[in-house]
Amino acid sequence: MKYLLVLCAFVFTSCSQGQDLVVFPQEALNDVFLAQDGAEVKFEELLDKYKGKTIFIDLWASWCRDCIKAMPKVNVLQEEFKDVVFVFLSLDKTARAWERGIKKYNVKGAHYFISKGWKSPFCDAIDLDWIPRYMVVNSSAEISVYRAIETGDFRLQNALESTNISEKK
Repeated sequence: MKYLLVLCAFVFTSCSQGQDLVVFPQEALNDVFLAQDGAEVKFEELLDKYKGKTIFIDLWASWCRDCIKAMPKVNVLQEEFKDVVFVFLSLDKTARAWERGIKKYNVKGAHYFISKGWKSPFCDAIDLDWIPRYMVVNSSAEISVYRAIETGDFRLQNALESTNISEKK
């Protein structure tokens, strides 16, 4: 009986990590990122810029082997879901490394640098513990996918496919 309780607690905890948030906490919305043109942009302003669109968020870094290995798969998603906005939030150690990584790996999309790194209010608010980390914000500004670490995650596919269906109506 004790083992059954432990197993149930483990399954419940594991499943609950799949979707923790529906909207971003205020501390995440207030965090400031660096745009490629050098401007500082609040995360909330970034979301407002793409209001009414589905947003695929990729948290990555050019030093992250798993992130780089996944980039070709992200490119496939970009080809398949052309109406989705792809936003890349970098956790590189410096802005220079971030810029070099964008060029080196030919990363296409909207790019922002989390200058405060892993200890930023944004990363704390979303409980970031691994990269790559993928999120999807739907056209109603709700988080459809909160925590995915692989591009093949069925939740990502479902969220992006539902974008195609809703935008064709």
